[in-house]
Amino acid sequence: MMTSPTAYAVHQSARPTGFPTAADFTVAAAPVPSPAPGTALVENLLLSVDPYHRGMMDGGEGGFELGTPLEGRSVGRVIASRDPGLKEGDLVFHRAGWRTHALVTRGVDGTRVLRGHEGVPLEAYLSILGGTGLTAYAALTRTAGLRAGEDLFVSAAAGGVGVATGHIARLLGARRIIGSAGSAAKVSHLTGDLGFDAAFDYHDGPVGEQLAAAAPDGIDVYVDNVGGDHLAGAIDVLREYGRIAWVGAISMYNGDRSPAAPRNLFEVVHKSLRLEGVLVRNHTNLQDELEEFLVPHLRSGRIGTDTTVVQGFEHTVEAFLGMLRGENLGKMLVRIAG
Repeated sequence: MMTSPTAYAVHQSARPTGFPTAADFTVAAAPVPSPAPGTALVENLLLSVDPYHRGMMDGGEGGFELGTPLEGRSVGRVIASRDPGLKEGDLVFHRAGWRTHALVTRGVDGTRVLRGHEGVPLEAYLSILGGTGLTAYAALTRTAGLRAGEDLFVSAAAGGVGVATGHIARLLGARRIIGSAGSAAKVSHLTGDLGFDAAFDYHDGPVGEQLAAAAPDGIDVYVDNVGGDHLAGAIDVLREYGRIAWVGAISMYNGDRSPAAPRNLFEVVHKSLRLEGVLVRNHTNLQDELEEFLVPHLRSGRIGTDTTVVQGFEHTVEAFLGMLRGENLGKMLVRIAG
């Protein structure tokens, strides 16, 4: 068990070549820091591991530096404060994750006090009420403008953003929701547990053919977490004036980052399609709106947090690699032991 007075942090020690390995990371120990004026010391409770971390591990502008603590979304409790905006005992969301303790300042790098909705579990603030849910909500309501009665396809549908997209689309009145996933068990989870109308395993054949069979009348909106053949297949199946909200491209994260454009890209012109990228940092103004929309449904049990939680800070890297391999259902989180 890792406890005070020692703080632990995951450092990146090498640039991955292709798929990362545990050898690319180290865990560093240091004394628990004391807050300087204007900062507060937070003991982290939950950490998020996300697909976007993989891209930042290659370095470059905005990427992770070697030999320094990695960063990610986290929920923690203030244990000492010299920030007038934070008091001891406050639960806070911040971005200094992948470590047991962090110094934060309210309003800096997204640090905020959680509203603490009664009946809502802590995991929700890093999944459906966190950046994962906010990404899905922005993709559907702002980027794609999903309307009631429309048909939706979402790739990587059993992952964090995919599951949130399915929940939110249903609440917005989508007619049919179709998902792709990477195993028969995940397909069964989508249709049997999460209420997707259809789903398929992308290993079972060409994505475009499977999507066309699942949506013979076409789709109106595609939320893309994969890129590659999923994007090409969706372009074929989208109806005229369809919309693509491009969230991520996990198919490219461990290989070529500049693949050739989809063979059918000009169909964007033929069908008057719209393709727009989604960066959650451009939609943080929607946080209160997201919570007001979803909290009643979390309390009623209509939707869940949909998380896979790994126990113990020492398993952070293992959880990250497992997420990249698709071992999670919903959002992958790490709960720091006692």
